[in-house]
Amino acid sequence: MGRFDHLATTPARGAADVLKWKLGAREKAVADGFVTPHRTYDRSLVESGRASLTWIGHASFLLVLGGLRILIDPILATGLGTTKRLAPAGIPIEDLTEIDLVLITHNHRDHLDTPTLSRILAAHAVHPGKLGKKNAPLRPRFVVPQGNGALLAKLGAGAIDELAWWQSVHVGQVEITLVPARHWSMRMPWDRNEALWGGFVIRGPEGAAYHSGDTGFFDGFAEIGARSGGSIDWAMLPIGAYAPRWFMEPQHMGPEEAVQASELLGARTFVAMHWGTYKLTDEPTGEPPVRAREAFLKGRGDLERLWILDVGETRGL
Repeated sequence: MGRFDHLATTPARGAADVLKWKLGAREKAVADGFVTPHRTYDRSLVESGRASLTWIGHASFLLVLGGLRILIDPILATGLGTTKRLAPAGIPIEDLTEIDLVLITHNHRDHLDTPTLSRILAAHAVHPGKLGKKNAPLRPRFVVPQGNGALLAKLGAGAIDELAWWQSVHVGQVEITLVPARHWSMRMPWDRNEALWGGFVIRGPEGAAYHSGDTGFFDGFAEIGARSGGSIDWAMLPIGAYAPRWFMEPQHMGPEEAVQASELLGARTFVAMHWGTYKLTDEPTGEPPVRAREAFLKGRGDLERLWILDVGETRGL
C-alpha cells in the first residue's frame, strides 16, 4: 500500500494494462507530418521582471510573477528513453541561472527530470542569485507535493517546501497553493503512490495562474475555481497524451475535457500544454491543438482566450 493510495485515480493502470496497450490490438498511429512550431523566447521581457509566461515545451513553463522567476516541471531532455524530443527546449539551460522558485507537480519522469534539475542546481552554485551564497545552491527554492523532497535533497536542493493539498507557501509577493489532481505517482516499481501529486495555483500582484500537472478530468476543477474565488487568470491545462482512451482516461484529459476543465475553473485564459514535445501516446502529434480549438470555439467562443503557444513563445501577462 502506498502512502497516498487513497487519493489516487481509479481505475488504476498497472503493468498488465501497459502490456495490453503496447502488445495488444491497437489502432495504428498515423504519421501526420506535423512539425511542432518553435521560436526564440523573449529574453528582454523575461529579464525585465514584468509578468510573463514562456512555454519551454511539454508541461514546462517559465512564469514571471511578482518579480519572481518561477520554473514549473522543467524537462529539457532531448529524449525520454527511446522517445526523441520533437522541438528544442524553449529556453536553453544556460539561460536558466536566475530562478527563484521551481515547482514540481509530481514525480513522473517527464515532470521531475533529475538531469535537468541537476544542471539547474549546478548553474546556481556557480552563478548564485540574490538569495543564494557563493558556491551554495540555496536558490532556487523548491515547492513540491509531500514525499518528493528527499529526491530533490539528494540532487543538492537546499530550500524545499513539501505541501499537502490546499496547503500554501508565501515567497515575497507570491502565494503558491498545492491543489488536487486526478493522477498518481511512481518513480520505481516499489514506490507507487508513496509521494503526493497535484497542481498549483500561483497568485501574485498581477493575477493568478494555475498549472494542473497531469490529471484526468474530475469535478475537483470546480472546487479549485471556487476556492480561488473565481479569479484564475491563466490556466495551464494538458491537451495531449490521451490515446487510447481506455488506458489514459483515468490519468490524462483529452482536449475536449481540458476545455470543460477551463470552464469549471472559471479561467479567463486557457494555456494549452503537454503536447507536441514527446510522442508518448497514440494520437497524431498535431491532433491535440486542432481538437482543442474546435472544442473551445464551440464551448467558449473567443479564441483569443485560448493560447496554443509555439515552443519558446513568451507572452506578457
